[in-house]
Amino acid sequence: MKPAAILESALYVTDLDAAETFYGDVLGLERIVKVEGRHLFFRCGQGVLLLFVAEATKQPPRPDARLPVPPHGTVGEGHLCFSASAEEIVAWKGRLEAAGVAIEADFEWPNGGRSIYIRDPSGNSLEFAEPRIWGL
Repeated sequence: MKPAAILESALYVTDLDAAETFYGDVLGLERIVKVEGRHLFFRCGQGVLLLFVAEATKQPPRPDARLPVPPHGTVGEGHLCFSASAEEIVAWKGRLEAAGVAIEADFEWPNGGRSIYIRDPSGNSLEFAEPRIWGL
């Protein structure tokens, strides 16, 4: 057996309101749920993007918690890559620049495929890339 796909990915943010504006308004993701001071979840294609305030997720679940999710979290910026066709990358670059988001890098990979990189308000590295960079 082996996993078939990644169902959810997590990044850690410092400001949920700024993250909500960025991921919801700028990137256009559909918000699923928000718990003030703790987390914000968005639908992304067939998966889910989880945005957590790291300090809040380091707390153990309460004894009466309905969902006893174990503590987790990380320190520092993370990375996430969104799949996009060559045409979509051109459109994303225009949309992001129009929203005042700086393009940190824009290049073609030696084996084919283009990537653009940006930062979210918490400093996480976000990439839009053609799946062919991984032979997909």
